[in-house]
Amino acid sequence: MAGDDLMRLIEAIDRLATGGFAMDAEWQAVHDICQRHEGEQPFDWGHALCHRIEGDDWNADYWYRRAGKARGTGAMADEWSAMRAELSAKA
Repeated sequence: MAGDDLMRLIEAIDRLATGGFAMDAEWQAVHDICQRHEGEQPFDWGHALCHRIEGDDWNADYWYRRAGKARGTGAMADEWSAMRAELSAKA
């Protein structure tokens, strides 16, 4: 796993969270980082979050399964908080 890209992912999702998880350039940046690391658990989890934000539950669930995670049922910010703690420990 590319450690620098894991930090880029965390920083990009932080910016996405600051913007209220909007479908914008920050969303695209997160998606692009995740696609470059398809098959790596943290990035597949980020990919899942992207598609949850997008409202594409089927696609999100696919990526959650690949990441070995369950889709969050609460607020996006709560899911990101838990996700951020776990990813930061790996970075």
